[in-house]
Amino acid sequence: MPEDFLCSVADFYKQLCAILGVSDKGGKTGMFRAIQEQIYYLYKEKRQPLLLSIDEAQYLGTGILNDIKMLMNYGYDSVNCFTLILCGESHLNDTLRKPVHEALRQRITVHYNYAGLSDDEVAKYILHKLQLAGAAASIIDPAALAAVHSFTQGNPRLIDNLMTDALTIGSQQSRKVIDAETIRAAVDNQGLY
Repeated sequence: MPEDFLCSVADFYKQLCAILGVSDKGGKTGMFRAIQEQIYYLYKEKRQPLLLSIDEAQYLGTGILNDIKMLMNYGYDSVNCFTLILCGESHLNDTLRKPVHEALRQRITVHYNYAGLSDDEVAKYILHKLQLAGAAASIIDPAALAAVHSFTQGNPRLIDNLMTDALTIGSQQSRKVIDAETIRAAVDNQGLY
């Protein structure tokens, strides 16, 4: 992936400075120092260890990942002053397996790969959302629930989109029950195959 599509290290620091409420003056070095000091202050003085969660982390460049490693490596009196959560698509693991990221990977204590909801979990998820919306479970048949799992592989975002489409189609066609045929029509609408 071309580096020009990624957030720069300086931009990353500016965002982190804004989150932590510290100055983004003094260039990268000044921001890095301010971030380190604020993390330590929050932990030591305020007893508020930082939880830093980065979504779509597969788009982080090598420079940012290296600097995250340096932040984690900072001598905070041999204590972990912050917890880092990197969330991203499966190829984030490929990035972290590169030799240049070995030191960062060694600092990661928990790895979790989300494989999607099971067939049973998809059914419970959909029925729960229908219940929250005030709908009866009887508006969707079991074959439709199985079809949703089949087409979405248990991905909650895809489930939500597919069910929104299926409910819309069902409403437009005055259906009393969302069946597998309605799900297939929604799949066609969504382009899921």
